[in-house]
Amino acid sequence: MPASLFPPAVFLMGPTASGKTALAVHLVERFPCEIISVDSALVYRGMNIGTAKPDAATLARAPHHLLDIRDPTEAYSAAAFCDDARRLMADIGARGRVPLLVGGTMLYFRALLRGLDDLPRADAALRQQLETEAAARGWPALHAELAKVDPATAARLHPTDSQRIGRALEIFRLSGAPMSAQLDKAQTPLPYRVLQLALIPSDRAVLHRRIAARFDAMLADGLIDEVANLRRSYAVDPGLPSMRAVGYRQAWAYLDGKIDMPALREQGIAATRQLAKRQLTWLRSWPDVVTLDALANDLEAQADILVARHLQAPR
Repeated sequence: MPASLFPPAVFLMGPTASGKTALAVHLVERFPCEIISVDSALVYRGMNIGTAKPDAATLARAPHHLLDIRDPTEAYSAAAFCDDARRLMADIGARGRVPLLVGGTMLYFRALLRGLDDLPRADAALRQQLETEAAARGWPALHAELAKVDPATAARLHPTDSQRIGRALEIFRLSGAPMSAQLDKAQTPLPYRVLQLALIPSDRAVLHRRIAARFDAMLADGLIDEVANLRRSYAVDPGLPSMRAVGYRQAWAYLDGKIDMPALREQGIAATRQLAKRQLTWLRSWPDVVTLDALANDLEAQADILVARHLQAPR
C-alpha cells in the first residue's frame, strides 16, 4: 500500500523537561488524538514522583495509555512496547481517532518505526561475567571497550550507563557484530503515515534550569519517601531496570547512607542533564523529523498547523 494511504499517527519526541506533556494535552484537546506514552519508566506502578508521571488532573483532560502497567520488579522491553503500541494504535484508529505517541525513550520510537532486529537473546552467564568485569574495572572501562568495537553505540551512551553498555557488549560478544550495525538493517516499516515532531530547546541553559527546578520539585514532593516505599512494598533491588532510572538510583544511594542530600541533588540533576543530552543526540540524527523550538512563544500554534495539515493529507 502506498504510504499516502496509511492511517495517520503523530510522534511527539524530545528531551526530558522540554514540555512534551503540556503540548500533548493541548493537541488532544484540539484534535481527535489519544496519547500513548513512550517512556520506559512511566510503565511502572508506584513510580509517580521521580518519573514526573502526569497527575490526576492532567489525565482527566488527556488520558494516557501505557501508564502503570508493570510492577517495578518486572521487566519491560522494547519488544513488549512495540506489541502494546501497535495494538493500541489499531484500537485508536478503529475508533476513528489518531494515535499520538509521546515520550523520550528513543529506543522505543525507533523499534516501533523500524521493527525489532533479530538480536541475540540475553545470556545470563555472559551478563554475570560482564558484571564481574565491571566490578573489577569499572563501567567506564567497559564503555571504552565498547567504543573500540561499536563506536556508534558507545557515542550515545554515558560511560556509567551499565544496563545499555552491558547489553551492547553482550550482543557483540555473542554475535561478533556491533549492535549499531544490526539495528541499521532494513526493517518492516510501521504501517502508518507518521508526522514526527521533536521539541528541541533553542537555549540549552533554559533546559538545564528546567531540569534543576523539576528535580527540586521532585525532592520537595517526596521522592525519597517514594523510593523508601517501593523498597518496602515491592522488595525491589537496585539492579532492577526500574531502580536504575534517573533519580531513583540516586535516592537509593541516599537511603543506603552512601551520599548526603546535597550530593543526591547534585547527582540527580547531573544524571538528568546527561539523559537529556543522550536524547538530543538521538534526535540530531533522526530522519524525517520536524523540529520545533520548545521555548517558542507560539509553540502550540506551530504544532497545530503541522498536525492539521497532516490529518488533512489525502489517504
